Amino acid sequence: MSDNAAVEDEETDVLIVGGSLVGLTTSLLLSRYGVRNTVVEKHRGTAIHPRAASFHQRTMEVFRHAGVQQIVEEAAAGEFVQNGAIVAVESLCGKELQYFYRSWNEGVEDLSATSRLFITQVGLEPLLRDAAAAAGATHLFGTQMLHVQQDADGVSTTVQSRDGGQSRVIRSRYVVAADGAHSAIREQLGIDMPGHGTADCVTVYFGADMTDMIGDRNLSVIYVLHPQMLGFFRFSFDRQSGFLSIFSVTDPETGKHYDLGADVPDERAVDWVRLALGCPADTPVRIDSIQHWEASASCAERFSEGRIFLAGDSAHTMPPTGGWGGNTGVADAHNLAWKLAMVVHGQADPRLLDSYDQERRPTALMTVEQAYSIYAGRYAERSSSSDAKPLAEPRPAEDIELGAVYRSGALADSDAAPYAAGEEATTRDPRAQGTPVGARVAHLVLQRDGQDLSTHDLVAERFVLLTGAAGDRWREAAAALADESGVPLEGVLLEADDAGRIAAGLGLGDDDALILRPDGVVAWRGDGPADQADSVSRLREAMAQLLGHPAPVAA
Repeated sequence: MSDNAAVEDEETDVLIVGGSLVGLTTSLLLSRYGVRNTVVEKHRGTAIHPRAASFHQRTMEVFRHAGVQQIVEEAAAGEFVQNGAIVAVESLCGKELQYFYRSWNEGVEDLSATSRLFITQVGLEPLLRDAAAAAGATHLFGTQMLHVQQDADGVSTTVQSRDGGQSRVIRSRYVVAADGAHSAIREQLGIDMPGHGTADCVTVYFGADMTDMIGDRNLSVIYVLHPQMLGFFRFSFDRQSGFLSIFSVTDPETGKHYDLGADVPDERAVDWVRLALGCPADTPVRIDSIQHWEASASCAERFSEGRIFLAGDSAHTMPPTGGWGGNTGVADAHNLAWKLAMVVHGQADPRLLDSYDQERRPTALMTVEQAYSIYAGRYAERSSSSDAKPLAEPRPAEDIELGAVYRSGALADSDAAPYAAGEEATTRDPRAQGTPVGARVAHLVLQRDGQDLSTHDLVAERFVLLTGAAGDRWREAAAALADESGVPLEGVLLEADDAGRIAAGLGLGDDDALILRPDGVVAWRGDGPADQADSVSRLREAMAQLLGHPAPVAA
């Protein structure tokens, strides 16, 4: 049926194409901000394969912000023993080669109010779906996106149920394309994905009794660096099943690599599992399923076009080494959702949305290069892609996870001019004192209403002004500005016992101030004002910049 025959009978503020991890996170955050949103997903349900099992502290901060941290942690505890080691072995029963982490949270315990954890997308996605639906989102699973067409006022998206029937058009102000590595929307927009090429890989889901093989070791991720195989293991809580993701297999007699893009008979998969386990040839192994996939490292040339925004794998792909793929997609959702909400609610100018590409693309590009560097250096020969770009110098994992520094027009700082085309974002040590404009605010524990909170708990749907111990003039100015022009800014008074310690940790003088965005990024810094009128004027100018207005917000 042609698009012309479709019936335009639905409206929403934001349409999200793709109902996996990133699409559902976007839906949940928008719903928490009171934005009408509809998810269209071609599959009839959430994930059936346990992908993206490792989630970083920044991702857990997003889930904390969205109100689901506790239920995610509870579900994770039912899937895996948490905080295990990440180790390289020749085989599970063979020689241990290197421990990358003795404990997954080793050395980062004080950097966040949250912890890294392991949970599969099978366990996580239904939680996000239910929470978003409870907050008012509409989810249309088993529905295919056929075509998108944007104009000056919005986007018309033609969809159709997989059960057949007439196609229909959903009209929205904006569209988020979270439709995966082979994004139909990205292809329709003609946005290229340059990168390092792809490699065929395969994941074997299997059953076997690995109790004695694992023994008393708490192993979360096991990389297999066997002379005949490169890959990694994950095991179930009861050690009776797991999956083996394979990057390459070499025939010991011919030295040739097996074509992992070809069909893999169950008998061959059993042999591969036994090889990686290092167990006897008669060990019972059951093959549950075999999934083919591509290890790729690429980043879209732009993350938005008009009213359409790319997020997650539609914007960037990376090999699973480091676990950055899903986490980077959640960060996309976090960055974009509050900006869409403020524009939809009339609090910000649509120019604010330009900062999504300016901030997320250089950060994603940096992460892609880091993930590829680990993959290529550890498990694979260099890609056959035509570029001769050397492998990126490795950065500490916590710097990538928590220390990326944004530069965009949505930051009130003369030094925050956007990165040049193709330039990777810089990072900083999240342990360093103070927080520059464009960086995630440091996690500091403070008291509020008698409870311990993180500095990250202060932000919600508004900007937050934090001041030093003598910052009453700033807080009064914030209240005056909010009253006179509706600027979404709240001044926070730190309790006396906290003020000096928190101000020192953030690099604030007694009468200095900083503004936090809803995503916990420092957006502006100011030193002591000359007088009350000066403080109001400076805050008005800063908030105009932060909200994308072309001129200061009028009094």
